[in-house]
Amino acid sequence: MMDCKAALSENDGNLEAAVDWLRKKGLSKAAKKAGRVAAEGLIGVAVSANKGVVVEVNSETDFVARNDLFQGLVKMIASVALGTGPDVNTILAAKAGSITIADAIADTIAKIGENMTLRRAAELAVGKGLVASYVHSSVADGLGKIGVLVALESTGSTDELKAFGKLLAMHVAAANPQAVDPSGLDPATIEREKGVLAAKAEGKPANVVEKIVESGLRTYYKEVCLLEQGYAIEEGKKPVSQAIKEAEAKVGAPIKVTGFVRFGLGEGIDRPSGDFGGEVAALAGAR
Repeated sequence: MMDCKAALSENDGNLEAAVDWLRKKGLSKAAKKAGRVAAEGLIGVAVSANKGVVVEVNSETDFVARNDLFQGLVKMIASVALGTGPDVNTILAAKAGSITIADAIADTIAKIGENMTLRRAAELAVGKGLVASYVHSSVADGLGKIGVLVALESTGSTDELKAFGKLLAMHVAAANPQAVDPSGLDPATIEREKGVLAAKAEGKPANVVEKIVESGLRTYYKEVCLLEQGYAIEEGKKPVSQAIKEAEAKVGAPIKVTGFVRFGLGEGIDRPSGDFGGEVAALAGAR
């Protein structure tokens, strides 16, 4: 209310000029907050029949994730990304109504008072089939702490494929695979794993070392490759590849997993290492 009064006073009662003044003030506030670490927030997911996007929008505190204004912002960004694709700069430049996503973020920063960033986005699409999704620790439809997309190529029943796709996306959320199969792993990662396994067998004959490395790699693939992991939905009693085969009988056609994306909120962000509780206690003691 005071800002509105000040805006009108500064612009001689001109409403349009007052609006511009308020927006500039909001952008200035947003710029001041831009250097603060934003590692909380929400993962947003949006899907159409054969395409899906997942975005990560960060805030400074977990409280903001419960704010309706922030949740609406993340939903809007995911919806826009479904049309623009996953390039962050393209999303920020795209318009939602009359303003760009970048301006919408700046306006929300000014209103809520925390730094916010669109950190990343990813997209999956298939020709025939669908992109299934799952959101873990959901706070609203399509919003949560972990977001997963799984691209399933198939000509079978859409309803059955969608039901299985959600279960497979839940598995990905829980098991966090690195690739669909060994061919999708970074060759450097495989070589590093080979080196670790060979070092453990140091001193043994070359042919024994080779067998130990081969056996170790098979175990490693079961840990990090989606198709070889134990299916989490059934407590690992069967590999995911077998679960897919069984699902094909219900779907009525072969199913091919062409890709997946898993975003965990804040993963990879360096968070401040300060003792927040100690800071609060120190402030309380200073009063």
